[in-house]
Amino acid sequence: MDTFGHPPAGRRQVLTKVLWIGIWLVFLAGPVEDLIGAERSGAATALGCVGLTAFVVCYLSLVFRYTARVHDWRAVHVSFGVLLALAVGLSFAFGTAWLGLFVYVAVSAGAVLPLWHATWVIPAVTGVMIAVGLRTDSVEDLLGSLAVLTLLVGFAMTGVRQLVRTTVQLRQARATVAQLAANEERLRLARDLHDLLGHSLSLITLKSELAGRMLPAHPDKAAQQVADIEQVSRQALTDVREAVSGYRRRTLAGELAGARTALTAAGVEADVPLQAPAVLPGEPGETALAWALREAVTNVVRHSGARRCTVALTSRHTLDGPFTELSVEDDGRGGSSVTQGNGLMGLAERVEAVGGVVDVGTSARGGFRLTARVPLDRGAEPASGASALGSPA
Repeated sequence: MDTFGHPPAGRRQVLTKVLWIGIWLVFLAGPVEDLIGAERSGAATALGCVGLTAFVVCYLSLVFRYTARVHDWRAVHVSFGVLLALAVGLSFAFGTAWLGLFVYVAVSAGAVLPLWHATWVIPAVTGVMIAVGLRTDSVEDLLGSLAVLTLLVGFAMTGVRQLVRTTVQLRQARATVAQLAANEERLRLARDLHDLLGHSLSLITLKSELAGRMLPAHPDKAAQQVADIEQVSRQALTDVREAVSGYRRRTLAGELAGARTALTAAGVEADVPLQAPAVLPGEPGETALAWALREAVTNVVRHSGARRCTVALTSRHTLDGPFTELSVEDDGRGGSSVTQGNGLMGLAERVEAVGGVVDVGTSARGGFRLTARVPLDRGAEPASGASALGSPA
């Protein structure tokens, strides 16, 4: 569930959470049937309807508002006390058919209360239910039916509660890691710019001052200083361009991570390697494969309507030499009319420029398939820190 661990942030999320919580209302069948079928006065029936409505509202407010995060424990304790009191009162007033309300009390305890409280509150609620039920049923009947169910469901909800809390913490940790990574990247950029430009700009400033002092009396020496300034500035410009090209270069490792994130966010089951191959083509070849992966995943997300996408990276040997092959397949609707648009044509030109080839067609599952092959430099060494092909995610 995509709203798990988060307060509802829209109409769709509210509806999803209501449906998930509303499944548990099946245990209200007994009280509702008793209200409809039992012979009671109109006043008693009306009182039962009001009491049951108040019980359901109290239960939904507890589980709906406080499963993920509790801001006001006093409101939680008051609501839980009211819920328990309603369950006891309605069961006493209307009979055994209403004992199922204690299941909701146990569910609320497991879903909202802290674990160390829920571990004794749930058995206590079960004990109260047995005490109330002994007015009409035997202990054996109660233990064999509702008592065991109340305990199991209550403790199952403690597990759901822990799952929700863990989900919230993981999302917070993921956001923190992303922020730390962005900060680290900014620091790296600042260090690189300082290393690239600090010395050159200091030298340019010094030589400019020297040229200014030499200009009236020694124009020839001042001209030499100006020439040195031009040479240093050109070298600094070259260094900056190389650094920027390195920042902007696409890598397979980065695109694999981006593909996994994009497919998952689009609701597509992503079967993507965790790492790039240990041996990669040269920089132009790796960049071409990275662009091919990005273009293929973009097509899957935007146009295919696929439910599953598989990405594979393999190294092969042919008579023409070794090469790296990228394959992207989906089970969407794109395979029925395979045409090359401007994006695929531009991609083919980019791959062909490094001696590779792009092939598109229909996958084995009837969707779209894109294959890009780039020659592998002979004697290429494994990438630093890389391992063999990662297992699919």
